[in-house]
Amino acid sequence: ANYGPNPICKGCLSCSKDNGCIRCQHKLFFFLRREGMRQYGECLHSCPSGYYGLRTPDMNRCSRCRIENCDSCFSRDFCTKCKTGFYSHRGRCFRGCPAGFAALEELMECVEGCEVGQWSEWGTCSRNNKTCGFKWGLETRTRQIVKKPAKDTIPCPTIAESRRCKMAMRHCPGGKWRRPVKTKDKKKKKKNLMERAQKQHSIFLATDKTSQ
Repeated sequence: ANYGPNPICKGCLSCSKDNGCIRCQHKLFFFLRREGMRQYGECLHSCPSGYYGLRTPDMNRCSRCRIENCDSCFSRDFCTKCKTGFYSHRGRCFRGCPAGFAALEELMECVEGCEVGQWSEWGTCSRNNKTCGFKWGLETRTRQIVKKPAKDTIPCPTIAESRRCKMAMRHCPGGKWRRPVKTKDKKKKKKNLMERAQKQHSIFLATDKTSQ
């Protein structure tokens, strides 16, 4: 082996002062490092970030990962660890997980999420378990969990929801019915009371003057 006086030649079978390693020892990986306009070969035990080790009969080499936002990969097209802020999913890197998958924050991976079915029809409008006797009530619809998530820490979407509704029957059959007081009737009643009060007050003043 020709290591030469240059420390860059460590692990080389052949090396040059200008280009570094040309051939590596059997178990090491050849990596072509670039610094500006210059490039030189190195022999490494493991490939740096963004590269993977490709073993061949001729010489082991470090090949670049071809997957966007990948930090380390198993092969050219399969990422094993994504860059910070990206989630790993089936050998690719994503800012957010695809539909049907949930983000596992501690591992920065996308795992199978909770799958739910379609919403049911809205139920009967009711209040206090009654379908009459009130003007407004609530109606509810539900959906079933089709597939539970791979991890218990991943929550499922809402499977029931309610909304305000107007009851079809305001008054229950056979129950006491009172005609609701309309706003106009309330105002008219108040006006009549005021007029009666003023009239009584005028009579009181007139009687008081006569007695004097």
